[in-house]
Amino acid sequence: MAPRLCSISAAARLLLGCPGPLARDAAAAAAARFYSKDNEGSWFRSLFVHKVDPRKDAHSTLLSKKETSNLYKIQFHNVKPECLDAYNSLTEAVLPKLHLDEDYPCSLVGNWNTWYGEQDQAVHLWRFSGGYPALMDCMNKLKNNKEYLEFRKERSQMLQSRRNQLLLEFSFWNEPQPRAGPNIYELRTYKLKPGTMIEWGNNWARAIKYRQENQEAVGGFFSQIGELYVVHHLWAYKDLQSREETRNAAWRKRGWDENVYYTGEGCLWESVGPLFLCQKPCLRMESLLHGGLASLDYLQ
Repeated sequence: MAPRLCSISAAARLLLGCPGPLARDAAAAAAARFYSKDNEGSWFRSLFVHKVDPRKDAHSTLLSKKETSNLYKIQFHNVKPECLDAYNSLTEAVLPKLHLDEDYPCSLVGNWNTWYGEQDQAVHLWRFSGGYPALMDCMNKLKNNKEYLEFRKERSQMLQSRRNQLLLEFSFWNEPQPRAGPNIYELRTYKLKPGTMIEWGNNWARAIKYRQENQEAVGGFFSQIGELYVVHHLWAYKDLQSREETRNAAWRKRGWDENVYYTGEGCLWESVGPLFLCQKPCLRMESLLHGGLASLDYLQ
Protein backbone atom coordinates (compact mmCIF):
# COMPACT_ATOMS: atom_id res chain seq x y z
CA MET A 1 0.00 0.00 0.00
CA ALA A 2 2.84 2.41 0.87
CA PRO A 3 4.49 2.41 -2.61
CA ARG A 4 1.14 3.18 -4.28
CA LEU A 5 0.48 6.08 -1.91
CA CYS A 6 3.99 7.39 -2.56
CA SER A 7 3.32 7.21 -6.30
CA ILE A 8 0.16 9.25 -5.84
CA SER A 9 1.98 11.84 -3.75
CA ALA A 10 4.84 12.05 -6.21
CA ALA A 11 2.50 12.52 -9.16
CA ALA A 12 0.61 15.21 -7.29
CA ARG A 13 3.80 17.07 -6.33
CA LEU A 14 5.07 16.86 -9.89
CA LEU A 15 1.80 18.18 -11.30
CA LEU A 16 1.54 21.06 -8.84
CA GLY A 17 5.19 22.08 -8.83
CA CYS A 18 6.08 21.91 -12.53
CA PRO A 19 7.73 25.13 -13.78
CA GLY A 20 6.57 25.00 -17.38
CA PRO A 21 3.78 23.72 -19.66
CA LEU A 22 5.85 20.83 -21.05
CA ALA A 23 6.67 19.56 -17.59
CA ARG A 24 3.05 19.95 -16.50
CA ASP A 25 1.94 17.98 -19.55
CA ALA A 26 4.37 15.22 -18.65
CA ALA A 27 3.12 15.17 -15.09
CA ALA A 28 -0.49 15.04 -16.26
CA ALA A 29 0.36 12.14 -18.55
CA ALA A 30 1.95 10.31 -15.64
CA ALA A 31 -1.13 10.84 -13.52
CA ALA A 32 -3.34 9.64 -16.38
CA ARG A 33 -1.29 6.46 -16.65
CA PHE A 34 -1.73 5.90 -12.93
CA TYR A 35 -5.53 6.18 -13.29
CA SER A 36 -5.56 3.99 -16.40
CA LYS A 37 -7.94 1.06 -16.86
CA ASP A 38 -5.43 -1.25 -15.15
CA ASN A 39 -5.88 0.75 -11.95
CA GLU A 40 -9.71 0.98 -11.93
CA GLY A 41 -9.94 -1.29 -8.91
CA SER A 42 -7.33 0.55 -6.91
CA TRP A 43 -7.80 1.38 -3.26
CA PHE A 44 -7.57 5.10 -4.02
CA ARG A 45 -10.41 5.03 -6.55
CA SER A 46 -12.54 3.00 -4.17
CA LEU A 47 -12.61 6.02 -1.86
CA PHE A 48 -14.55 8.00 -4.47
CA VAL A 49 -16.62 5.43 -6.35
CA HIS A 50 -19.83 4.21 -4.70
CA LYS A 51 -20.66 0.73 -5.92
CA VAL A 52 -24.39 0.16 -6.28
CA ASP A 53 -25.80 -3.32 -6.61
CA PRO A 54 -27.99 -3.31 -9.72
CA ARG A 55 -31.69 -4.07 -9.24
CA LYS A 56 -32.82 -7.15 -11.06
CA ASP A 57 -36.25 -5.73 -11.94
CA ALA A 58 -38.49 -2.65 -11.82
CA HIS A 59 -40.34 -1.49 -8.70
CA SER A 60 -43.64 -2.40 -10.34
CA THR A 61 -42.54 -6.03 -10.69
CA LEU A 62 -40.76 -6.38 -7.36
CA LEU A 63 -43.47 -4.80 -5.19
CA SER A 64 -46.82 -5.48 -6.88
CA LYS A 65 -48.96 -8.59 -6.76
CA LYS A 66 -47.85 -11.30 -9.17
CA GLU A 67 -51.13 -13.24 -9.12
CA THR A 68 -53.21 -10.25 -10.30
CA SER A 69 -52.78 -7.56 -12.90
CA ASN A 70 -55.00 -4.93 -11.33
CA LEU A 71 -54.30 -1.30 -12.12
CA TYR A 72 -55.90 1.50 -10.10
CA LYS A 73 -56.69 5.07 -11.01
CA ILE A 74 -57.35 7.68 -8.34
CA GLN A 75 -58.97 10.97 -9.39
CA PHE A 76 -59.06 14.21 -7.40
CA HIS A 77 -61.63 16.75 -8.64
CA ASN A 78 -61.82 20.23 -7.12
CA VAL A 79 -65.40 21.31 -7.68
CA LYS A 80 -66.79 24.83 -7.78
CA PRO A 81 -68.59 25.26 -4.44
CA GLU A 82 -71.89 26.22 -6.05
CA CYS A 83 -71.75 23.14 -8.31
CA LEU A 84 -71.07 20.38 -5.79
CA ASP A 85 -74.65 19.09 -5.53
CA ALA A 86 -75.06 19.12 -9.31
CA TYR A 87 -71.69 17.38 -9.69
CA ASN A 88 -72.72 14.63 -7.28
CA SER A 89 -76.04 14.10 -9.04
CA LEU A 90 -74.29 13.92 -12.40
CA THR A 91 -71.69 11.37 -11.29
CA GLU A 92 -74.33 9.27 -9.52
CA ALA A 93 -76.24 9.05 -12.79
CA VAL A 94 -73.29 8.04 -15.01
CA LEU A 95 -70.43 6.36 -13.14
CA PRO A 96 -72.39 3.37 -11.74
CA LYS A 97 -73.42 2.48 -15.30
CA LEU A 98 -69.77 2.10 -16.29
CA HIS A 99 -69.17 0.01 -13.19
CA LEU A 100 -72.02 -2.37 -14.04
CA ASP A 101 -71.37 -2.57 -17.80
CA GLU A 102 -69.49 -5.82 -18.49
CA ASP A 103 -68.07 -4.37 -21.71
CA TYR A 104 -65.86 -2.12 -19.58
CA PRO A 105 -63.16 -4.01 -17.61
CA CYS A 106 -63.26 -1.54 -14.73
CA SER A 107 -64.96 -1.22 -11.36
CA LEU A 108 -65.67 1.84 -9.27
CA VAL A 109 -64.15 1.13 -5.87
CA GLY A 110 -65.20 4.35 -4.15
CA ASN A 111 -66.58 7.90 -4.35
CA TRP A 112 -65.93 10.63 -1.79
CA ASN A 113 -66.66 14.29 -1.01
CA THR A 114 -64.58 16.29 1.47
CA TRP A 115 -66.08 17.26 4.79
CA TYR A 116 -63.14 18.75 6.74
CA GLY A 117 -59.82 19.69 5.19
CA GLU A 118 -59.72 20.62 1.51
CA GLN A 119 -63.28 21.63 0.74
CA ASP A 120 -65.48 20.90 -2.27
CA GLN A 121 -63.35 18.02 -3.50
CA ALA A 122 -64.52 14.75 -5.04
CA VAL A 123 -62.32 11.66 -5.11
CA HIS A 124 -62.88 8.54 -7.20
CA LEU A 125 -60.96 5.26 -7.07
CA TRP A 126 -61.18 2.87 -10.04
CA ARG A 127 -59.86 -0.65 -10.52
CA PHE A 128 -58.93 -1.97 -13.99
CA SER A 129 -58.88 -5.76 -14.09
CA GLY A 130 -56.24 -6.59 -16.66
CA GLY A 131 -53.79 -3.76 -16.12
CA TYR A 132 -52.79 -1.33 -18.86
CA PRO A 133 -54.60 -3.21 -21.68
CA ALA A 134 -57.84 -2.95 -19.69
CA LEU A 135 -57.27 0.77 -19.14
CA MET A 136 -56.67 1.37 -22.85
CA ASP A 137 -59.69 -0.74 -23.76
CA CYS A 138 -61.87 1.43 -21.50
CA MET A 139 -60.42 4.66 -22.87
CA ASN A 140 -60.98 3.61 -26.48
CA LYS A 141 -64.57 2.59 -25.78
CA LEU A 142 -65.32 5.78 -23.88
CA LYS A 143 -64.28 7.83 -26.91
CA ASN A 144 -67.37 6.45 -28.65
CA ASN A 145 -69.69 6.56 -25.66
CA LYS A 146 -71.97 9.53 -26.36
CA GLU A 147 -73.44 9.61 -22.86
CA TYR A 148 -69.97 9.68 -21.31
CA LEU A 149 -68.78 12.40 -23.68
CA GLU A 150 -71.77 14.54 -22.72
CA PHE A 151 -71.03 13.78 -19.07
CA ARG A 152 -67.44 15.00 -19.42
CA LYS A 153 -68.57 18.14 -21.22
CA GLU A 154 -71.11 18.99 -18.53
CA ARG A 155 -68.71 18.06 -15.74
CA SER A 156 -65.99 20.34 -17.08
CA GLN A 157 -68.20 23.36 -16.39
CA MET A 158 -68.31 22.39 -12.71
CA LEU A 159 -64.59 21.88 -12.02
CA GLN A 160 -61.86 24.25 -10.91
CA SER A 161 -59.07 21.71 -11.40
CA ARG A 162 -58.44 17.99 -11.48
CA ARG A 163 -55.57 15.51 -11.30
CA ASN A 164 -55.11 11.76 -11.28
CA GLN A 165 -52.61 8.97 -10.76
CA LEU A 166 -52.24 5.41 -11.96
CA LEU A 167 -51.41 3.07 -9.08
CA LEU A 168 -50.35 -0.50 -8.42
CA GLU A 169 -51.14 -2.30 -5.17
CA PHE A 170 -48.43 -3.58 -2.84
CA SER A 171 -48.20 -7.36 -2.76
CA PHE A 172 -48.43 -7.49 1.05
CA TRP A 173 -51.63 -5.39 1.34
CA ASN A 174 -55.21 -6.56 1.06
CA GLU A 175 -57.18 -5.83 -2.08
CA PRO A 176 -59.97 -3.32 -1.28
CA GLN A 177 -63.19 -5.23 -0.67
CA PRO A 178 -66.68 -4.27 0.50
CA ARG A 179 -67.08 -4.71 4.24
CA ALA A 180 -69.89 -4.43 6.74
CA GLY A 181 -70.42 -0.88 7.88
CA PRO A 182 -70.78 1.79 8.78
CA ASN A 183 -67.03 2.41 8.87
CA ILE A 184 -64.69 5.33 8.51
CA TYR A 185 -61.72 5.22 6.15
CA GLU A 186 -58.39 6.99 6.23
CA LEU A 187 -56.06 7.50 3.27
CA ARG A 188 -52.54 8.47 4.33
CA THR A 189 -50.33 9.72 1.51
CA TYR A 190 -46.52 9.72 1.54
CA LYS A 191 -44.05 11.34 -0.85
CA LEU A 192 -40.95 9.14 -0.84
CA LYS A 193 -37.36 10.08 -1.40
CA PRO A 194 -36.31 8.84 -4.87
CA GLY A 195 -34.62 5.45 -4.62
CA THR A 196 -36.29 4.39 -1.36
CA MET A 197 -39.35 2.54 -2.71
CA ILE A 198 -37.84 -0.94 -2.26
CA GLU A 199 -36.79 -0.17 1.32
CA TRP A 200 -40.27 1.23 1.99
CA GLY A 201 -41.87 -1.96 0.70
CA ASN A 202 -39.56 -4.18 2.75
CA ASN A 203 -40.26 -2.16 5.88
CA TRP A 204 -44.05 -2.19 5.50
CA ALA A 205 -44.13 -5.86 4.51
CA ARG A 206 -42.92 -6.50 8.07
CA ALA A 207 -44.91 -3.71 9.71
CA ILE A 208 -48.34 -4.55 8.28
CA LYS A 209 -48.71 -7.36 10.85
CA TYR A 210 -48.97 -4.71 13.58
CA ARG A 211 -52.05 -3.20 11.91
CA GLN A 212 -54.23 -6.25 11.27
CA GLU A 213 -55.76 -6.74 14.71
CA ASN A 214 -59.05 -5.03 13.79
CA GLN A 215 -58.77 -5.75 10.06
CA GLU A 216 -58.10 -2.06 9.53
CA ALA A 217 -55.70 -2.47 6.58
CA VAL A 218 -57.77 -1.97 3.42
CA GLY A 219 -55.25 -1.33 0.64
CA GLY A 220 -51.78 -0.02 -0.12
CA PHE A 221 -50.78 1.54 -3.44
CA PHE A 222 -47.78 3.17 -5.10
CA SER A 223 -47.86 5.51 -8.09
CA GLN A 224 -46.84 4.43 -11.58
CA ILE A 225 -47.96 7.34 -13.76
CA GLY A 226 -48.66 10.86 -12.56
CA GLU A 227 -46.71 12.16 -9.58
CA LEU A 228 -44.02 9.55 -8.90
CA TYR A 229 -42.63 8.21 -5.59
CA VAL A 230 -46.07 8.53 -3.97
CA VAL A 231 -47.60 5.89 -1.68
CA HIS A 232 -51.20 5.72 -0.45
CA HIS A 233 -52.29 3.59 2.55
CA LEU A 234 -56.03 3.07 3.03
CA TRP A 235 -57.30 2.14 6.50
CA ALA A 236 -60.78 1.34 7.87
CA TYR A 237 -62.19 1.92 11.36
CA LYS A 238 -65.59 1.56 12.97
CA ASP A 239 -65.55 5.20 14.09
CA LEU A 240 -63.16 7.92 15.24
CA GLN A 241 -62.88 6.48 18.75
CA SER A 242 -62.04 3.07 17.30
CA ARG A 243 -59.43 4.72 15.09
CA GLU A 244 -57.74 6.32 18.10
CA GLU A 245 -57.79 3.10 20.12
CA THR A 246 -56.48 1.00 17.23
CA ARG A 247 -53.63 3.38 16.49
CA ASN A 248 -52.70 3.62 20.19
CA ALA A 249 -52.71 -0.18 20.44
CA ALA A 250 -50.16 -0.37 17.61
CA TRP A 251 -47.76 1.76 19.64
CA ARG A 252 -47.88 -0.78 22.45
CA LYS A 253 -46.60 -3.51 20.14
CA ARG A 254 -42.87 -4.05 20.07
CA GLY A 255 -41.50 -3.13 16.67
CA TRP A 256 -44.13 -0.58 15.60
CA ASP A 257 -41.99 2.34 16.77
CA GLU A 258 -39.19 1.05 14.51
CA ASN A 259 -41.56 1.04 11.55
CA VAL A 260 -42.62 4.62 12.26
CA TYR A 261 -38.97 5.67 12.43
CA TYR A 262 -38.12 4.11 9.06
CA THR A 263 -41.33 5.51 7.58
CA GLY A 264 -40.14 8.99 8.49
CA GLU A 265 -36.64 8.28 7.19
CA GLY A 266 -37.94 7.21 3.79
CA CYS A 267 -40.41 9.98 3.01
CA LEU A 268 -40.19 13.67 2.22
CA TRP A 269 -43.68 14.43 3.54
CA GLU A 270 -46.82 12.73 4.82
CA SER A 271 -50.35 13.93 4.12
CA VAL A 272 -53.10 13.30 6.64
CA GLY A 273 -55.60 15.64 5.11
CA PRO A 274 -59.34 16.27 4.77
CA LEU A 275 -62.42 14.59 6.14
CA PHE A 276 -64.98 13.29 3.66
CA LEU A 277 -68.66 12.61 3.28
CA CYS A 278 -69.72 10.26 0.53
CA GLN A 279 -71.87 10.89 -2.47
CA LYS A 280 -75.28 9.21 -2.43
CA PRO A 281 -74.25 5.56 -2.12
CA CYS A 282 -75.26 2.29 -3.67
CA LEU A 283 -73.61 0.54 -0.71
CA ARG A 284 -72.72 3.21 1.79
CA MET A 285 -69.64 3.08 4.00
CA GLU A 286 -68.56 6.12 5.96
CA SER A 287 -64.89 6.78 5.38
CA LEU A 288 -61.88 8.74 6.48
CA LEU A 289 -59.77 9.80 3.53
CA HIS A 290 -56.50 11.75 3.71
CA GLY A 291 -56.94 11.64 7.48
CA GLY A 292 -60.46 13.03 7.34
CA LEU A 293 -63.94 11.74 8.03
CA ALA A 294 -65.86 10.67 4.97
CA SER A 295 -68.33 8.21 3.56
CA LEU A 296 -67.30 5.70 0.96
CA ASP A 297 -69.29 4.07 -1.82
CA TYR A 298 -68.35 0.53 -2.64
CA LEU A 299 -70.39 -0.26 -5.71
CA GLN A 300 -69.43 -3.94 -5.92
